Amino acid sequence: MIRGAPFGAFLFAVFLLATPLSAFEIERVVSPGGIEAWLVEEHTVPVIVMEVAWEGGTATDTAEKAGTANMAASLLGEGAGDLPSQAFGARLDDIAAQLSFSVDNDYLNASLKTLAEARDEAFSLFALAIAEPRFDEDAIERIRAQIGVAVARNRQSPDWLAADAWYRAALGGHPYALNRHGTLESVPRITRDDMTGYVKNIMARGNMKIAVVGPISAEELGLLLDRTFGGLPADAVLPDIPAVEVASGAQTLVVERDFPQSVVIFGTQGIARDDPDFIPAFMMNHILGSGSFSSRLMEEVREKRGLAYSVGTSLSPLKKAAMMFGQVATRNERVGQSLAIIRGEIRRMAEEGVSAEELADAKTYLTGSYPLRFTSNSSIANQLIGIQTENLGIDYVNRRNGLIEEVTQEDIARVARRLLRADDLIVAIVGRPNLSPVVEGLPEAGDMLPSAEPARRH
Repeated sequence: MIRGAPFGAFLFAVFLLATPLSAFEIERVVSPGGIEAWLVEEHTVPVIVMEVAWEGGTATDTAEKAGTANMAASLLGEGAGDLPSQAFGARLDDIAAQLSFSVDNDYLNASLKTLAEARDEAFSLFALAIAEPRFDEDAIERIRAQIGVAVARNRQSPDWLAADAWYRAALGGHPYALNRHGTLESVPRITRDDMTGYVKNIMARGNMKIAVVGPISAEELGLLLDRTFGGLPADAVLPDIPAVEVASGAQTLVVERDFPQSVVIFGTQGIARDDPDFIPAFMMNHILGSGSFSSRLMEEVREKRGLAYSVGTSLSPLKKAAMMFGQVATRNERVGQSLAIIRGEIRRMAEEGVSAEELADAKTYLTGSYPLRFTSNSSIANQLIGIQTENLGIDYVNRRNGLIEEVTQEDIARVARRLLRADDLIVAIVGRPNLSPVVEGLPEAGDMLPSAEPARRH
C-alpha cells in the first residue's frame, strides 16, 4: 500500500543524479542505540529516500491463512496512533511525503520518500506507522475487498495460472508455493489478530536492513534511526522455514483454457546467491535467455522463426530455495515447436558453453549497464537494500564489475554442465497447446502475438 502525495514532475526534474557511480561513497552508520544503516549522503537533490527490509515475508504464512503478510503490509500506513486512515494520509500529503509497504517471499519491505525540509515529520509518521498501526475494521474490510478482486482476477490470468501450476509442481507444499495474495478461501479467514501478530513478530531491530540516500549526514541519520526504530523489540519471532529444492524429473502440466495462445513457464533447480558459481551462472543466463534481443533464445525463437513476441529466462535465488525458469507465450499450435527449440538451446549451452565473442559482448553490456542502476536516490537505495539482504558486502558496488570481468569460458561451461538439464524441465502451460515438436510451415512475423508480462506472483 502506498500512502501520501505522488512525487510530481517538478521533483522528477531534479530527482535524477548527475553523480557518476564511482563518485559516491556508501557509509555504514551505527546509531547511538546500535541501529545500523547504509548511507549515501547525496546533496544533488533535496529528497531523502529510505528503504527498509525485515526478514519474514509471505513464507511465514500458513496455507490456511495464505495472504496474511500481504494483507498486513497493505494495511500498514492505513492509519496509525491517533490518526485514522484519511487523517494519516492527509498528514503525508501536507508534507509531500510518500510511504509504502510491500512483501515478497522473504521480506516485509518499507519505503519512505520525503523532501529534506520535511524530514523530521516524515520520519515521525513512519515511526508511528510501524509502532502503532491501527488496523481499523473499516480499513481491513476495504483492503480485504480489494485483495479479493485481485485474487479473482488472478484466476483469469494465464500468466498467473501458469506460475501457480509451476510453483506447486516444483516446490510442492513449501510456503514459497503459496499464493502471495491468498486464495478465495483463505482471505476471508484472515483476522485482525493474525495481522497484528504478524507485524509484532516480524518488525524488530535484529532482522532489519536499512538504506538511506539523500541530503542527510551520518550524525543526523544516527539520531533519526534511534527515534524511528528504537521502540521496536530487539529480536523477531520467525518460523522455521525449511530449505527446499525444485522437484527432480521432467513434468508437463497443462491448464486448459480457451485462449488463442498458450503461456508457458519452464524451469528447474537454480543456484544460491552465495554460491561461488553464481556470477558465472548469471552471465550464462544472460547469454541464454535474459539478454533481451542479444540472447540465444530470442534469436532462435523470435528472430529466426517468429514463434513468439518474447522469450526469456531468469535466476531466482531466494533464502530457502533457488530456481531457474523461463517464460514464453506463443500460438497454441506452436507450443511444441517452441519448447523443442528452447530445449535444444539449453542442451547446446550445456554441451558447448559460450563463444569468446558472446562472453565479451556479455561483459561489455553487463559492466556498462551497471551504473544505470544508480541514477536516482530511489534506485540507489533499492540497490543498497538488495545488496544488504543478499549479504554481498558494503564494497560490492566497487567489486561487482571486477567479478564479471573475471569470468571465463571455462567457468560458464562448468556451471552450464552443472545447472542446465534440458530433459529435466518442469513445464506449466495454460491454453490449448499442440505439444508436437514439429509443425509444418512457419508463422509470418505479423502472426506473432505479444507475450504478457512475466508473472509477478512470487
